Amino acid sequence: MDNPKFQIYTGKGGQFYFRLIAKNGQNVLSSEGYSSKAACKNGVESVKKNAPQDERYQCKEAKGGKFHFVLTAPNGKVIGSSQMYASAETCKKGIAAVKRAAADAGVEDTAG
Repeated sequence: MDNPKFQIYTGKGGQFYFRLIAKNGQNVLSSEGYSSKAACKNGVESVKKNAPQDERYQCKEAKGGKFHFVLTAPNGKVIGSSQMYASAETCKKGIAAVKRAAADAGVEDTAG
């Protein structure tokens, strides 16, 4: 893949989701479900706006000693979440990947 992209798709129960895919093809951030495509697109814009800001990320330890992060809006609502990482250090690298990818990512709408 040449460029990072947000991919909008339809998932469970007809809800709309997005995922941010980095240049290497890895899914680095996923959304929760939205009831409309317009709301999902607003979520993408919120990621683009908030991704550069360090204070919007929370790296958390999960059961089993793995780590993941969430990206939040100024109101504290979760915009997107990551996959699980083996360590806090690799979790931080995931955050850096979102920061790099989000700004220039295009949008691919596969939701139809």
